[in-house]
Amino acid sequence: MLHVVEKIGGTSMSDYVSVRDNIIFKPVRKDTLYQRIFVVSAYAGITDKLLEHKTNSQPGIYAFFANSLEDESWRDALNALKLEMFAINKSLFGEGDLLLEANHFIGTRFDDACACLEDLQSLCLHGHFALDKHLSTVREMLASIGEAHSAWNTTRLLQRDGVNACFVDLTAWKKSKHLSLDDHINLVFEQLDLTTQLPIVTGYAHTQAGLMSSFDRGYSEMTFSRIAVLTKAREAVINKEFHLSSADPRLVGEANVVPIGRTNYDVADQLANLGMEAIHPHAAKGLRKNNIPLRVKNTFEPEHNGTLITVDYVSDTPCVEIIAGCKGVYALEVFSQEMVGEIDIYDREILAIIRRFRAHIVSKDINANTITHYLSSNLKTIKRIRAVLEKEFPDAEINQQKVAIVSAIGSDMHIPGILAKTVCAIAEQDISVLSLHQSMRQVDMQFVVNEEDYESAIRSLHGCLVEVHEHGRAICLAS
Repeated sequence: MLHVVEKIGGTSMSDYVSVRDNIIFKPVRKDTLYQRIFVVSAYAGITDKLLEHKTNSQPGIYAFFANSLEDESWRDALNALKLEMFAINKSLFGEGDLLLEANHFIGTRFDDACACLEDLQSLCLHGHFALDKHLSTVREMLASIGEAHSAWNTTRLLQRDGVNACFVDLTAWKKSKHLSLDDHINLVFEQLDLTTQLPIVTGYAHTQAGLMSSFDRGYSEMTFSRIAVLTKAREAVINKEFHLSSADPRLVGEANVVPIGRTNYDVADQLANLGMEAIHPHAAKGLRKNNIPLRVKNTFEPEHNGTLITVDYVSDTPCVEIIAGCKGVYALEVFSQEMVGEIDIYDREILAIIRRFRAHIVSKDINANTITHYLSSNLKTIKRIRAVLEKEFPDAEINQQKVAIVSAIGSDMHIPGILAKTVCAIAEQDISVLSLHQSMRQVDMQFVVNEEDYESAIRSLHGCLVEVHEHGRAICLAS
């Protein structure tokens, strides 16, 4: 258990010099350049253009192709992205043979993908073939192009700069044999010598079941996690363009936030539930189960040890470690006098309906005759859920309201009076608390507020729970 597995995020990948100087040449262990495996994301914005934009859903190549069989917009988007990747190559390699090699590598992938899409488009114009049965495969194929591009480029650049890097392509491009994720990883890494080679691995990995079918855009973190588990890494590291900090610096100001430094996987789960993932919860599950520490580092502040996430960490003194939250949440309330004494039956049926539409449950309230679920989903899905609920429970009164959830999270928040103190701080900003939750485990408090009060509530909680303390370089410095 000598080696470390590291993942590099897309924004960091777009700055090769920082990746080389701040990550590759500054390992967590100072005594060796090797004994590390790097799993890389696509360059910033590339996967959005291959699939669709992660936040605003602006269509990419996949979305154009999926939404119209006879439209050629997907081809225009594909050609435009191919030229953009050539431009990235030129910025990295300049003129010369390496640039020609780089353009040939990614150009061939684009040409192959274009030929596949053309054949599929032609096939599905016949009535016996349905496009929707093939879309998950199309999505996987397109997604793989981004990580193949960045991994190949990084490998060649590091070789140019004197590192014995090797390109590990898990995309199975043009391979006829389909393996499980674990078998794919084991087959590749049993052939590598980590003492003398530095593997640069594609964040996308092809599997029999399809990695994106289960984890969608979290696929690279699953690849990273399984590699760490299967190769028995002593530590897993995620290199991002920011620290895992006490709040979003865009909301509370960079001067006011502080890196967390130390926390546990329980806190990471609470963040994932709010959609602010330090790591995908399924990826964290494997690391936690195998007792592999996870370190989150800032690529652009290499001397800082970042935040170390472990299974058993609990802060020496009770404190709040992070203020986080999510907007765009819908409170879906079901009220019925018939629910009294049968709350479990109602709850089970409501949950089944929500699950059918794959809406994410952030939190919920229950009293004698009312169940309210706080759902992170779009309005179209909420309306569909509500329509089914109204049909299933014709005598119930069903209401919906758009809200925001703000949460204070920490590995140990057994602080007398913290709830009262926090509610007072929010009230001082004239913010109405619509609902609040505090579990007996004392790892988080959730406040439901009107959506327009979200940012003020974040600043208020951070001010009274974090900024009042002199934390220095981190709430708890990682070793």
